[in-house]
Amino acid sequence: MTGPVVAPPELSLAERDRRWRAVRALMRERGLACLLVAGFRAREMYESYISDDYNEGCVVFPLEGDPVVLTWAHLRVLRANGSAERGHELWVKDYRVATTGAHAAEVVREKGLAGGRLGVVGLRSQAPTEIYGAIPANWWEEFSRALPGLAFEDLSEELSHLMLVKSAEELAQVRYAAKAAEAACRVIAEVTEPGVGEEVIFAEATREMLRFGIGLRYPGIVMNSGAATLSWGPPRWLTRGEAPRVLARGDLMQSELMPLCGNQEIQVQMTVALDPIDETNRKCERVARESYEAGLEALRPGIQFSDLVAAMVEPLKIAGCWSYTPLVHSISPHFLAGRPRVNMEKVDLGVRFVGQPVPREREAVMKPGMVLAFEPNACLDRHRVNIGGTVLVTESGCEELNRVPTRVTHK
Repeated sequence: MTGPVVAPPELSLAERDRRWRAVRALMRERGLACLLVAGFRAREMYESYISDDYNEGCVVFPLEGDPVVLTWAHLRVLRANGSAERGHELWVKDYRVATTGAHAAEVVREKGLAGGRLGVVGLRSQAPTEIYGAIPANWWEEFSRALPGLAFEDLSEELSHLMLVKSAEELAQVRYAAKAAEAACRVIAEVTEPGVGEEVIFAEATREMLRFGIGLRYPGIVMNSGAATLSWGPPRWLTRGEAPRVLARGDLMQSELMPLCGNQEIQVQMTVALDPIDETNRKCERVARESYEAGLEALRPGIQFSDLVAAMVEPLKIAGCWSYTPLVHSISPHFLAGRPRVNMEKVDLGVRFVGQPVPREREAVMKPGMVLAFEPNACLDRHRVNIGGTVLVTESGCEELNRVPTRVTHK
């Protein structure tokens, strides 16, 4: 098959207008004349919320008047123009190249900052792989130097809260991405066998997701394999000369898939067990599934995010397990994260820290239209089992958008 399985859902100008109204309402509430929304190389690509596009730059969004997309090279502008020529209307008509922060400052002045306060999204944003913010230090130095006396307020957290509740059009993209992930999980279940290398599974899963005509959020696929390992992240062989591991009986092949449609990301945690697996892994499997079910039972509009986390951690607490990564987090943006430290008092990861880790704990009331990644993981010593999929908050409770990855597939 050569093209997408089904054409990915597109966003309308009505969706653009809905977003712009909401962002401008936030700006008025904060007394801001202009908003600078960063994209750059940020994982969350915040600029796309304004432009329905990602050009590795930023968007200057005035309280009144037309926004401007700023990017780093003319080829990004011509790419957007090519899309428009094929009938895909651009949300923002004004695309420009600004190769320095000082050039971006000129546009901010043009759009009416004129001594007013500037809102910034991305300066102090925190998300996985971008815990230091999304705006390059050199760019910000040039930008702020060109605007002496600049009064600004970081709105990364406030915009993230605004983005959490999805419209019907956004949810159509979420469902499409979840469909692509589900198909890739079925491929992983089919391909994973003793004697197969990790690279084969990685390639086939990637191919299946891209066949839907969508993208993958960095790092695309997280993967590890083995009978007992806490290794987690992009495969090491992607960035160094290290042979991919070959699977054997007794292994768990675990992966996290991150497809996105229109910058609406979903995540699933796919685990395949090449039986027989040991009793410790079986216990972790049982506890992870119990955590998943506890989350489904607890999730409904009106509860606090922390209440959902508390429900999902209870099975781990009872079983004496601990969690290596969050049990649940929001997606698009990856903003709320629930990783409790239950039963970790005697866990020694063998990792040296400089100073004490500073976790960012955020809270939100669950509302219909929010999308969460359920990814319960249960650990004992070096054993870890991770399952989960995409869950949507509905008017009366919640809806599972994935099924295959919410249980361990045994082969």
